[in-house]
Amino acid sequence: MISPELAARIRRLHFAEHWKVGTICSELGVHHDTVRRALTLERVSGTGVKSVRPTLLDAYKDFIQATLEAHPRLTAMRLFHMVKARGYVGGPLQVRRYVRTVRPTSRAEAFLRRSTLPGEEAQVDWGTSARCPWVTRAALCAASSWCWATAAPSTRASSST
Repeated sequence: MISPELAARIRRLHFAEHWKVGTICSELGVHHDTVRRALTLERVSGTGVKSVRPTLLDAYKDFIQATLEAHPRLTAMRLFHMVKARGYVGGPLQVRRYVRTVRPTSRAEAFLRRSTLPGEEAQVDWGTSARCPWVTRAALCAASSWCWATAAPSTRASSST
């Protein structure tokens, strides 16, 4: 990459003084590809103001911002369908990019971490089977991962005669 001053000097020598590329190369001690690249530049200075082109979404940006402030959990695709119903003819990618820049930051949700002492909490499950006349029970202790299971005869009256 060459400096803007060197690019301006190369362009001045070529366009104002009508020097050939080879003459500029030997005078400034740069490669001929560097000279050709400097001659194809539209602007010499890299500090120019970037122009902002209007987009199809510009007319709907206020609506998207107001909707996001009222309902911050709406997805970008839902907002796309909402603006499309209002006449937007562009694609969803532009809406998603814009929503990413203006979506309000979510507040951290509070949660409570539960901790139990051994033997204080357990999960119990029980069930029966149509084939087996037994009732099974299983328990899992939360703190120690200790497992316990029993099987007992069902108290249900059997319908077999």
